Amino acid sequence: MPETGVRPETGVRPETGAGPVPDPPVTLPQTRTCPFDPPPEYAELRETCPVAPLALTVGPGVGSGWLVTRLADVRAVLSDRRFSHRNELIGLPIPPPFPMDTYAPPPAAPGAFIKMDQPDHSRYRRLLARRFTMRSVAALTPMITRLTEEYLEAMAGSGRPVDLVSAFAEPFTVRVMCEMLGVPEALREPLSRHLAVLSRMHYTVEELITACTAIAEALQDLVAAKRTDPGTDLLGELATAEGLTDEEVVNLAWALLGGGFDTTANMLALGTFALLAHPDQLALLRARPDLADNAVEQLLRYLTISHLGASRAALEDVDLNGVRIKAGDTVVLALPAANRDPAHFDAPDRLDITAPAQGHVAFGHGEHQCIGQNLARATLRIALPMLFARFPDLRLATPADDVPLRSDMLHYGVHELLVETGD
Repeated sequence: MPETGVRPETGVRPETGAGPVPDPPVTLPQTRTCPFDPPPEYAELRETCPVAPLALTVGPGVGSGWLVTRLADVRAVLSDRRFSHRNELIGLPIPPPFPMDTYAPPPAAPGAFIKMDQPDHSRYRRLLARRFTMRSVAALTPMITRLTEEYLEAMAGSGRPVDLVSAFAEPFTVRVMCEMLGVPEALREPLSRHLAVLSRMHYTVEELITACTAIAEALQDLVAAKRTDPGTDLLGELATAEGLTDEEVVNLAWALLGGGFDTTANMLALGTFALLAHPDQLALLRARPDLADNAVEQLLRYLTISHLGASRAALEDVDLNGVRIKAGDTVVLALPAANRDPAHFDAPDRLDITAPAQGHVAFGHGEHQCIGQNLARATLRIALPMLFARFPDLRLATPADDVPLRSDMLHYGVHELLVETGD
């Protein structure tokens, strides 16, 4: 049997016989037929070829990529240390933002723990973990509630229609994260604007340099200020932690801001869109506030804004569901497909806020699972019910088909959501 685990004469994986292996390799599906559903190709791959050869555009392992679509396989890879998250080992399944002759991703900078393996990953993560526990996040409830009320009142007085994204979802979630980290008000809008550039799938070299330079300079100045006057926030704690350099603190802050600004805002806006488009589920949430926690979990599963998935590189040969993944191969884990896996979720393509959603991978899985997941959950659990309670007649101000979707961004969502508040 060849090392790929595929019989070239039949194109069938011998161990599972699940179906033909795509030839040529598949490209990462990106075209949707419904704003809330993953691309339809995922369902067929999950059924017939759950570990499929994947075309990589540039970077390490070009020609040696795999696309994984079943939940059990995705969770297995994410919990297996034989698969690396190191930046310099992973190839890209989509073209880079601008043309380049070669792409050689650098190792993660000191402090950029998201793109590291153990032991470095856990060393940095431990410095942050205490601030993101369920207990620590619960203590932020008054702050999150106060900010929600503030933005909803501003929406009520802004006239009709109002863009939920720019009036609420984005500025509100940015403030929550900045209050927690200790980012002063003067830096919030510039940081948000420059980080938004890096969240696009396409930008120029000049835009990249401008954004990265501005973010680095702002965070360097902020860390220097925190060294002198740390206060009680997370950045102050990191700035005074023994043994951390300025570069490490800057990159830790960058990782947290980059992850926190874009994700929760998209879930809040897209989740609102989904509930408005499913009035039976919205009515159920209004009638039963006790369903808020489960509703958030279902929205996370059903929408899965990490639409490009998660990538790992094999450090050694690994057998996965009958396929031999060779050392150096890049494996792309299709999180949206895994979260619609009928082997784990009943009626997975239906939004049902009463159905169990345990085991979803919207925040990843394993030791690299999103460190901010408790904060994201708390923000959504507070903000969504308050939004619909404050505006009982909230409705879309445009046809659903006219809502501009963030298919062109690293995280899926809506660019704009025009609503009528009914006030």
